[in-house]
Amino acid sequence: MFLEKTRALIAAAQLSSQAVLLKELRSLSSRGGARRHFGISRSLAAKVPAPRRPRERVDIPGLEMVTYADRMHFVPGLAKPVSPRWEKDYKDPRFYQSPPAHEMPLFKGSPCYVFNQRTSVLEGLRQALWLTKTKLIPHLPPQLLSLAENPANQIPDQDERVQNAIKHARFWDTTQKRPGKEKYSNTLLLNLLHLCATLQSSHPAIGRRIFSEKYSLAATWKRGEDMFQIRGQNGLLHNCMDPLPEVSGKQEVDDTADHVLETLYPVSPIIDLQKVHVYKDDPNCTGFRSDYPYPHAHTVYFLEGADARCKLRPEQFRAKMLMFTFGNALVRAHKVYGSQPRHVLDRPITVQAVGTNGRIFQFMVLQLNTTDLSGDDGIKNQVWLEDDIELYDFAKVRPLIKKKQVKVPAGLTGYKPEVFSKFLAMYLHGAA
Repeated sequence: MFLEKTRALIAAAQLSSQAVLLKELRSLSSRGGARRHFGISRSLAAKVPAPRRPRERVDIPGLEMVTYADRMHFVPGLAKPVSPRWEKDYKDPRFYQSPPAHEMPLFKGSPCYVFNQRTSVLEGLRQALWLTKTKLIPHLPPQLLSLAENPANQIPDQDERVQNAIKHARFWDTTQKRPGKEKYSNTLLLNLLHLCATLQSSHPAIGRRIFSEKYSLAATWKRGEDMFQIRGQNGLLHNCMDPLPEVSGKQEVDDTADHVLETLYPVSPIIDLQKVHVYKDDPNCTGFRSDYPYPHAHTVYFLEGADARCKLRPEQFRAKMLMFTFGNALVRAHKVYGSQPRHVLDRPITVQAVGTNGRIFQFMVLQLNTTDLSGDDGIKNQVWLEDDIELYDFAKVRPLIKKKQVKVPAGLTGYKPEVFSKFLAMYLHGAA
C-alpha cells in the first residue's frame, strides 16, 4: 500500500512539473520570446514529410499494361490508362506549342548574339565600345558647350523654373511621404523637356520634331565572324525631320584609324549576350514605316529605373545607352546607304542620348563614321560621354538630423545650374 502511494505521488509530481514548464514556454512565446517548442516526452512540432518521387513508367516491348480504360472508372490494382494527345482541328492560341527550334523555317546553324533592353553585360561600357567599334572621348563636344554658354539660348528665369520642376517631381506630384524613383525620375524628365520646348518661338526648328514611345528597334551587323543584333524597346525617342549636323570633321574622322580598341581578354566580348539560332538575316527596322515624316533620330532619353524587374548598375546602364544609340544610327545608315558595309560614310550619322535616375545625368553623343565593323582596323566610330553629373545634391521631405544637428535641411539643396545648361544645349543641337 505504501509503495502504491509513493508511485502515485511521483507520477503526480512529474505531470505537474511538465504542465508548469509548458505553461511557462507558452507565456514566453506570447511575449515575443522563444518560439521553439520543447517537449519532455515527445516533440510538439510534426516534421514535414519529404515530397514523393514520381514513379518511373517502364515500357517493356511485347507486354501491355492492364488498365481500367474499358471500365471507365478507377479500379484498384489496375494501371492508369494513357490517352493519346488530342489534336484539335482548329488553332487555339491558348494551348499553342511551338515546334522544336531545328524545325523552324528561320533556324540557322550559325548563332546570333542579341542585345536587348534587359541585357547586363559584364564589362559594361568597355564591352559596348568593342562591339560597336567606337572610340571614347570623355567630354562633350565643344560645339555643344558653346551652345550652353550662349545667352540667347537661355530660358527666362531659368534657374528658378528648373528648381520648381525638381520640387514638383520630388515633393508636389505625390500624396505619399516619399515618391518612388520610377515616378519622380519620369516626372522630372518630362518637366525638363517641357521647359526646353518653351524656346520654340525663338528656335522654330524645334517644331519640326516629335516624341515617340514604345517603338521597337532591330539592327544587325557583323563583328569578326559573329553576327550581332540589337532588339527591343528602349527609351523615349526624340525624332526630327532634319538630321543632326556632324560633330567632328573629316580630318578627325581619319585620325580615328590610328586608335587601338581595348581588348577584353581573357573575357569573351560575347559574354552575357543572348545566343539564338532562330533569327532573320537582315531585320533592320527603325520601328516606323518608310513614309514616316520624322525619320531621323535626334536624342534617346533613358530612365535608369524604368523597368522595376531589371535594375542595371551605372556601368551597365551606360553600355545600354551606347548600344541602343548605336542601333538607331546604324539602322538609319542602312536605310540611306544600303546594308552593305561601307568603309567611310559620306555624311556621318549623329545621334544623342541622355540617361538619368532623377538626380544623376549621363550625356552622350555618338557619330557613326563607318558600317564596316568586321575588323579592328580602319575608321572607328566616335562617342563623346560625360557621366555621373549631379543636378542637385539632396531633395529631402524632412531634414536629416544627426546628434541633434541638422546635417541636410528639408527641401532642395545643392542645385547645379550648369547641368541643365548642358541638357538644354543637347535639346537645341540642330535647332540653334
